[in-house]
Amino acid sequence: MGEDDDRAERILDSALLLGERDGWDALHLHELADLMGIALEEIHRHYGQKDDLAEAWFDRADRALLRAGEAAGWLALPVRERLSRAILAWLQALAAHRRLSIEMLRYKGQPDHLHLQLRGLLRVSRTVQWIRETACLPAVGLRRELEEAALTAIFVSTLGCWLWDDSPDAGRTRAWLDRQLLLAERVAMRWSR
Repeated sequence: MGEDDDRAERILDSALLLGERDGWDALHLHELADLMGIALEEIHRHYGQKDDLAEAWFDRADRALLRAGEAAGWLALPVRERLSRAILAWLQALAAHRRLSIEMLRYKGQPDHLHLQLRGLLRVSRTVQWIRETACLPAVGLRRELEEAALTAIFVSTLGCWLWDDSPDAGRTRAWLDRQLLLAERVAMRWSR
């Protein structure tokens, strides 16, 4: 990681701390610059707007799911297990700042933030693509399109479950994800006959 990347990571870490303290909606970039003792221009150099910090946070989760696929014996695992581990790695990466992550998602969903909502849709699509790649799904054509649609529904519904899951170690989310993946596997088996 270069010095520039390191600075961007420190800015993000500071924004997360400030967001935890004051809430995401109350986070102001000029306060972040003051806290860090840097010029506002330095933040702008790395993050063009506040939502870019949220996107960087979700990018960290993407990298966590990619690392899940580096586990020994990954390809020997059943597809359903690879998908589960990849999605759970993404959620676990957000767990350290769960409440703040939820606030970021709410912020994106505010009615006057249509531009952020569109970015959110692109984010879901990008993350689903990384889940597919990490799980090493080989489908092409119509089968791939159907898999992507199903996986998007599973990912979004699991994220929704996680948003409300106050169980220890996100147990309800794990159970939800397992049920959804099992159902999708059964449907796929019927279609392949």
